[in-house]
Amino acid sequence: HAKPWKLVRSASLPSAGPGVLHNRLHDISSVCLNLFRILTLYLQPVLPELAKKAEAFLNIPELKWGDATTWLINNKIGSFDHLRITRVEPKQVESMLQESKENLKMTTETSTAPAATSVVEPIKPEISIDDFAKVDLRIARIVKAGYVEGADKLLQLTVDIGGQECNIFAGIRSAYDPKDLEGRLTVVVANLAPRKMKFGLSEGMVLAAGPGGKDLWILSPDSGAAPGMRVK
Repeated sequence: HAKPWKLVRSASLPSAGPGVLHNRLHDISSVCLNLFRILTLYLQPVLPELAKKAEAFLNIPELKWGDATTWLINNKIGSFDHLRITRVEPKQVESMLQESKENLKMTTETSTAPAATSVVEPIKPEISIDDFAKVDLRIARIVKAGYVEGADKLLQLTVDIGGQECNIFAGIRSAYDPKDLEGRLTVVVANLAPRKMKFGLSEGMVLAAGPGGKDLWILSPDSGAAPGMRVK
């Protein structure tokens, strides 16, 4: 309201001489500097470097909480040096809040994940690259999925591995509804020796992760993968 930057340019005040003008400017500046000192004191815990610069400028000892009730007078200040304070715009605040919400959501999702998923089984004995090359992993599309009568753990899957369909019995019934699987891409062991079961012939294996029960997740390849592609 006082606008000292305009006042200082005035040659004189109405009904006052130059001395009154000087005293008026001095009073305004003193009040502003004291308010700046108190605000700096309140900000010191979160902006310690700013507080140090302000203390050097004001030529005062390190600020203490008790200084909030005192008035700085008869004190010679130093030469002004820009404190280089960056204004925080509303958009930046909104961005920070949104990022915090997303981080909190990720933390919550991680902390509420099933405890069983955090249990890591020991790594099996190492194999050679030749041993791994014997396993033919292929991208497969689940064409059809259904329940197996008399089997509490199995689903019967018909999968397309690139122009060729295979029948697979997979122990994922507790985790999936058949209708939710049809059309999905997954990964299968295509060259596993067929296994004759009382429900029929199983001609491969669907890869899934998890300890079992409802905690099972079949592998899903990234977009762009197509039935028949080899995983290597």
